Amino acid sequence: MIGSDKQNTALTVIRVLLAAVMFIHGAARISNGTVGGFGEYLGSQGFPLGFYIAWAITLFELIGSVMLAVGFYTWIIALAFALQLLAGVYMIHWKEGWFVVGAGRNGMEFSFVLIVSLLTIAYATYKRPGR
Repeated sequence: MIGSDKQNTALTVIRVLLAAVMFIHGAARISNGTVGGFGEYLGSQGFPLGFYIAWAITLFELIGSVMLAVGFYTWIIALAFALQLLAGVYMIHWKEGWFVVGAGRNGMEFSFVLIVSLLTIAYATYKRPGR
């Protein structure tokens, strides 16, 4: 990782927090019984086998978040989550504007914070091959 113990501790706190957010996202989809609806939405957007993609994404949110929390393949998992959220911004949140609540609804502001945070974790933990 980088620099000082304080920096490493700060990155660990943010990494675990992001992992918790992503875990809860997947767990809520399962507990609310909306994986099927997510799959139908993906199918309506032209994705073949939307139901299976929805389950793959949901399981990745559960398994990947645990891997992220413990620091296993951190930069890869963080990058994958950032790309997943970027797809969500493109498909859903962009047309709703910036704000999640208040001056708008279902916008991209929260996703933007998560994406930048995940990219920061990916950057901070990436180790070039051979080093």
